[in-house]
Amino acid sequence: MGIAIGLSLSFGIAHLTHAQSIRPEYVANIVYQRLPDIPKENQYIRNSTKEVDPDNTLISRLIRYNQDIQKRPVLYRFDWKLTLADYLGANEPVKEELYPGRNTLTVNPYKKDVEAIRSLNRRQRNDLVNVLASVYNPQQNLPNTPQPSPQSSPQPSPVTTPQKPNFSQPGDSQLLKP
Repeated sequence: MGIAIGLSLSFGIAHLTHAQSIRPEYVANIVYQRLPDIPKENQYIRNSTKEVDPDNTLISRLIRYNQDIQKRPVLYRFDWKLTLADYLGANEPVKEELYPGRNTLTVNPYKKDVEAIRSLNRRQRNDLVNVLASVYNPQQNLPNTPQPSPQSSPQPSPVTTPQKPNFSQPGDSQLLKP
């Protein structure tokens, strides 16, 4: 039993480590392919090169905020919803002084990113959560429906008419005695 628990824990940790090692820029590209209406907000200039960094996007910073600043898991829809709630001002406040890009870009993208997330409608936010969770945790989207065995053929269930409840009769309470 201890070995089985150890194996399941190590597999879970390996899955988590793999998910968290995926580069945010890679995931952001997938998000933008699946959801082209999400704003990129990638016009910021990198400090080191003095050129626009097209890979430093709203979604890559959202991912970094979720996993690096808030230390939330990337596998679960609930944690992504908490992160969006932060941006919407309904959960923990997003701190400008800790925001991703504050040290690497000439302008802190915090305010524009919060505005961009707040401009998304509910459907766009739900789609964003679903895509992020599915990229990091593809197993979550597998159908969990049992397959019928090939030998058995479905039998129609017999039609039954509901029976009326029996009303109590005098003396029925005696049946409750020990």
